[in-house]
Amino acid sequence: MFRTTSEVRMDFRTLGATGIRVTPLCLGAMMFGAVGNPDHGECVRIIHRALDAGINFIDTADAYSRGESEEIVGKAIKGRRDALVIATKFYTKMSDTDPNMRGASRRWIVREVENSLRRLGTDYIDLYQLHRYDIDTDIEEVLFTLTELVRAGKIRYFGSSTLPADRIVESHWVAERRGTLRFRSEQPPYSIFNRDVERFVLPACRRYGMGVLSYSPLDGGFLAGKYRGPADFAGPNNRIERFAKFSRGSFDPDADYIRRKIALVGELTRLADEAGIGLAELAVAFVLQHPAITAAIIGPRTMQHLESVIRAGDIALSAETLDRIDALCPPGTMFDPVNDLPSGTMKSALRR
Repeated sequence: MFRTTSEVRMDFRTLGATGIRVTPLCLGAMMFGAVGNPDHGECVRIIHRALDAGINFIDTADAYSRGESEEIVGKAIKGRRDALVIATKFYTKMSDTDPNMRGASRRWIVREVENSLRRLGTDYIDLYQLHRYDIDTDIEEVLFTLTELVRAGKIRYFGSSTLPADRIVESHWVAERRGTLRFRSEQPPYSIFNRDVERFVLPACRRYGMGVLSYSPLDGGFLAGKYRGPADFAGPNNRIERFAKFSRGSFDPDADYIRRKIALVGELTRLADEAGIGLAELAVAFVLQHPAITAAIIGPRTMQHLESVIRAGDIALSAETLDRIDALCPPGTMFDPVNDLPSGTMKSALRR
């Protein structure tokens, strides 16, 4: 029914209105380095496997293992860089002592882009992304700075990540009014279990011709079948627990929303079995069939993780399968009680 992994063929898609053609699977590099896989040689092999399978799109960030991920990507793309679309990000703090080595100030952006270029071993970045909305920096300042980087040849295009719909609209209004270039892409979380962006973010991106490279299509491992019960949350590399503690201050593996997800994983696994594909493939293929999505970011830590999803870019789910997914997880809904909120939202001064 489907090709083997050695015969994967992925049709190219256009990244918004940029004219850049990218594969529907984007290789995410967050797990390359100390946070995930510290073995540089193995990480390079994973990247090469993805490139050999036809993927031409790689996404990383300065914050991923404090630059180590960018360095690994730089090693892997030597001799192949011209055929690839390389995306990275800025915003997250890169120093525990210097308060200005973070954010979206002009001072930091013009410094950090040089650092990313050096780590990646390239003289330009195809897509430079604001990792989070910076409530302390005027969006006009950000757009002017990024526009100048395009004109200087440091970057080709720039985009955003996890911007709410109102900030996306605001950024385009400011760009039109002030004569700057505009965000050409958005990177939101999107999965069967997190469909909140279907309500406002994805329509806004379509309205303004933005490409969308969505992250976490496997919902942190839930939709890979990694978690089947509370005991499965113990041990290293547990991103679910780390993120939950960061965003909510605590983590309860017996929480109702966790139990609900685990129950739904069983239903979705049966659905995937009937379709003749793996659960992870079902989850990624679902994301890719939304008309606003350009690419789904897959972030493997091991070669096995990559092999489990690499066919997904070549799978089309039937209307019946999509309807059954909608019945289990209705459009526009989100199971987690708190999503990844924009920078500054949790500041007490803004709530009182």
